[in-house]
Amino acid sequence: MYRRPLQSAVRNVINVNNHVINVNNVTASRAAYGKVLHQEAGFSRASAACQLARVSSPSLTPCRTLHLTSQVFNVKETRQHTEEEVGAFTKLIEALGFTGQLKYNKWKIKIAALRMYTCCVERINYDDFFDKCALPDTLNSWFLVAQLHVWMCLVRMRQEGREGKYMCRYIVHSMWEDVEQRSKIMGVGASHRKEGMKSMTETFYAAIFGYDEGILSDDCVLAAALWRNLFNCECEDPEQLELMVGYVRKQMQYVDALDGDDLILTGEVKWRPLVEENAQSILKVATPTYNDTGL
Repeated sequence: MYRRPLQSAVRNVINVNNHVINVNNVTASRAAYGKVLHQEAGFSRASAACQLARVSSPSLTPCRTLHLTSQVFNVKETRQHTEEEVGAFTKLIEALGFTGQLKYNKWKIKIAALRMYTCCVERINYDDFFDKCALPDTLNSWFLVAQLHVWMCLVRMRQEGREGKYMCRYIVHSMWEDVEQRSKIMGVGASHRKEGMKSMTETFYAAIFGYDEGILSDDCVLAAALWRNLFNCECEDPEQLELMVGYVRKQMQYVDALDGDDLILTGEVKWRPLVEENAQSILKVATPTYNDTGL
């Protein structure tokens, strides 16, 4: 009998709690429903405002609806020089010092490399450099002027992928062959010729690093590289340095405008003069002519 009052009390408490929970659920449901109705009313007012603005002001931009799509559109991009993708076998044989398959015939590239080097030594007025830059008329001065133009060709051809790099090797090879033959013609002995070739090799690769840094930097760095490598640290006239800095800048701008495929097939380069009236203008590049074999 003593359990009945306790059970009744517990039953009453449970009933009260259930009633409170039901009331809270109803209140929360009404609040959520009211929020949804408020949002729908807001969307309806916004849509009505857009339609009213479209009717009243035709010149205004109409309201645009959200459009989702999974289609990918192609975007036209500017051409960039990227590293050519080659297979694992080609990478292996090139790591061993050999050359894999190229876009053009290797003999054509070798002939074009020889022609490009010939343009560096035959189409340059060395007397202007000796006169304007006060350089002595010696084999070493000739080499310093020639290596400057060879470097500009190397900079241009390194932008043409594996074919351009292959061509650079034979441009340098042709240069050393020519220097050795010229020293023999001048009667330089074998021992002195060997020492001179070693000194010129060191000078050449040091000049390449200096010119690369200068062309990527400002005129002060380029002038310092020319003062060290072309003038042998003996130039005291700032106008001579200014002349050579302007010459290198305009020449590189002109060579960069030449078509890469034409350079690989022909190797033809026409240099701009050392002194010209309108040095800032870019001369129109003449399209070279060659036959089907690239000659």
